[in-house]
Amino acid sequence: MAAAQAPQVQMPKPTVPEIFTLEGEFVRIAYNNEGFATLGYRMAQEEVGKDWVLLAVGITLRKPTKDFTMKRASLSLTTPDGKRLPLPTQQQYQGANLRALNMRAQVMNDSINYFPPDASQPCAIKFFANLDSAFPLAYDQTELSWQRVCLGRLYFNVPGGIQLGQHFLNIKFANSELQVPFRTLSKEDEKVLRKKWDDIKKAHEAALKQ
Repeated sequence: MAAAQAPQVQMPKPTVPEIFTLEGEFVRIAYNNEGFATLGYRMAQEEVGKDWVLLAVGITLRKPTKDFTMKRASLSLTTPDGKRLPLPTQQQYQGANLRALNMRAQVMNDSINYFPPDASQPCAIKFFANLDSAFPLAYDQTELSWQRVCLGRLYFNVPGGIQLGQHFLNIKFANSELQVPFRTLSKEDEKVLRKKWDDIKKAHEAALKQ
């Protein structure tokens, strides 16, 4: 029986100037001169076909960028069919009853703790309130600075279900947009990725140098 072949490395094609890297099977990093973001998307892969995407994110600014207020409208998701989906409201999130999704995410998570050394002060991204908390509070903005590491979960409603293929988390800063790429795979390709991760990472890094 022939050995499994690694999926062909397909380079994402952001429409803005930036650098992006692989840090884990389901962890991506992207940055430009203004901002820096890490993304964990394991739950997007696990929930292919379902109507809600859960993304774990960490966002900071690049020194010496001035402080920036990131609002709900600053974030969107581009799906493989080219649609841009806005970040839902707290009311839409609450009406979706995503407790089961959140419970699954508690045991399926990846470290996204990859940030510039200047970013050391923790802060929370709270666009969506934890409904199991005694005081579920959501906020429509987060104050970013190059000293702060802001972490949280983002949710997007995907009509028709999460598709296989190339996605981008879009983050609008004051003067630029960052597009963090991630790709959802078929179950067969996902199995191969897990077995061939080192080879895929090396191929990706080699492609970036071309």
